[in-house]
Amino acid sequence: MIQSLQRELDDLKAEGLYRWLRQVDGPQGPRISVDGREAIHFAGSDYLGLAGHPRLKEAACQATLRYGCGVAAARLISGNHDLYPQLEERLARFKQAEAALLFSTGYQANLGVISALMDSSDVIFSDTLNHASIVDGCRLSRARVRIFPHNDLVALARLLKQEQSARRRLIVIDGLYSMDGDVAPLKEIVGLAERYDCLTMVDDSHSIGVLGENGRGTAEATGVLGRIDIETGSLAKAMGGFGAYVVGHRTVIEYLTNRARPFIFTCALPPVVVATAIEALTIVEQEPERRERLWNNTRYMRVRLREIGFDVNPNGTQIIPLVVGEPERTMRFCQELLCRGIFAQGIRYPSVPRGTERIRLTVTALHSQADLDAALTALTETGQSLQLV
Repeated sequence: MIQSLQRELDDLKAEGLYRWLRQVDGPQGPRISVDGREAIHFAGSDYLGLAGHPRLKEAACQATLRYGCGVAAARLISGNHDLYPQLEERLARFKQAEAALLFSTGYQANLGVISALMDSSDVIFSDTLNHASIVDGCRLSRARVRIFPHNDLVALARLLKQEQSARRRLIVIDGLYSMDGDVAPLKEIVGLAERYDCLTMVDDSHSIGVLGENGRGTAEATGVLGRIDIETGSLAKAMGGFGAYVVGHRTVIEYLTNRARPFIFTCALPPVVVATAIEALTIVEQEPERRERLWNNTRYMRVRLREIGFDVNPNGTQIIPLVVGEPERTMRFCQELLCRGIFAQGIRYPSVPRGTERIRLTVTALHSQADLDAALTALTETGQSLQLV
């Protein structure tokens, strides 16, 4: 048994797909220590720079003093303290939904929603680039899954027309795709769902706090706020903390409370995590200038990268993929960038399809002009040395 596992690990190394854990020291920020080397940080998801915000730290300290380090129970047992409904009410109001429910992680939220709502009598329409948690939720549900090409509205419409006899039908997509940085055409997808009497579910993990005039996410940015049936999202990215949420119709939330196994059988989030999320949401509402700085930095990076010679859309989001196309070359690109003081992670299969291996840059509101220019210099030099530009 152990020998067969070792052979598989050796095969991964031979294919350039072996993964290992890098040592990161210090708090999240525009500069971190990676494997003992200081680097400008372009590999995280702290888009608004909230992970180290003094107000979140203070909220965490106060919550720890009041509630302790954990509740040691699921919320349906004895773990439902007053902070949880406070955050759920805030999230529902922020997202303009009827109700919300907290989950431990975004992965558990997607797993819990899909497996609770759908079964073998149902059909799910899933984008081919959906996050692994959505893919696994579809598998766990035992529903029939119809996969359509990425953002292909014609293909989706054709599948919806073919599958009108199922008990429940669900279109599930990412709002902002975490490896490509593109936004789903939600307005058109919602229109198709309404035409064919189909539920919609959007994972908005990389959009909350970032997209839309008020940071309400993809639905706000695409003009369909209030028309998405179910939305999941992470509190561990732009919100700077941990945990996840589901928002939607009150009936859906009540049903999930009774049926979603990852919610029912998991200890409640530590109160400190919930307190920091409440404070983060307050900052998102009070400080729109953070989004402005993020978008100014994003536009600058995208325009300059295109001028350098990278195939980059100048009008995209804070997630910027630089496609290399080979796993070993991608990781060589990653390591050479790190040697030049820039940490941007190489992404390989199965996180992205084979042949689309890439460097994934993530811009934040805290990056200074000097940080951006240093990254552009390193990217130019490394790209030229690997004959990518």
